[in-house]
Amino acid sequence: MIFNVPTRGARWLVAAAIATTSVATLAQDFKIGFVSTERILRDSNAAKAAQTRLEQEFGRREREIEALGNQLRQATEKFEKDAPTLSETQRASRQRQIAELERDFQRRRREFQEDLAQRRNEELQQVIERANRVIRQIAESEKYDLILQEAVYIAPKHDITDKVIQGLNNAR
Repeated sequence: MIFNVPTRGARWLVAAAIATTSVATLAQDFKIGFVSTERILRDSNAAKAAQTRLEQEFGRREREIEALGNQLRQATEKFEKDAPTLSETQRASRQRQIAELERDFQRRRREFQEDLAQRRNEELQQVIERANRVIRQIAESEKYDLILQEAVYIAPKHDITDKVIQGLNNAR
């Protein structure tokens, strides 16, 4: 009695054929979507409203810091212009004033940037949470198996970002 045992290469070929058939069958039933978080945070009404809130909340402070920066620049320019005619004590006094102004400007600018970054993160997190709820609704209603939010490449037919933005814009 002779058993017909396929060679190692033939076994691999049979396994590959079975795997390909299984993957092809799975792919027919597998629905995938993609959402661009960047576009949502740029184009949705919720993100634009968040940006407007931030501008309203931080606009005054930003203008104050810009004014302080201009004041510092003007004081530095005036000092450089007047330095040759100033006495040593006047020069030292003005340098101290400019250094104090510079420290105050740097401190206020740093605090502003930290506060703005924290509030921006809070606002964007709220937009992302709302978008994720819309994504889940779309996934459930259209029977998606998988929705990705980050990918190196995705075919345009799988991009559902516009649906999510529309859903987010319509949700209130």
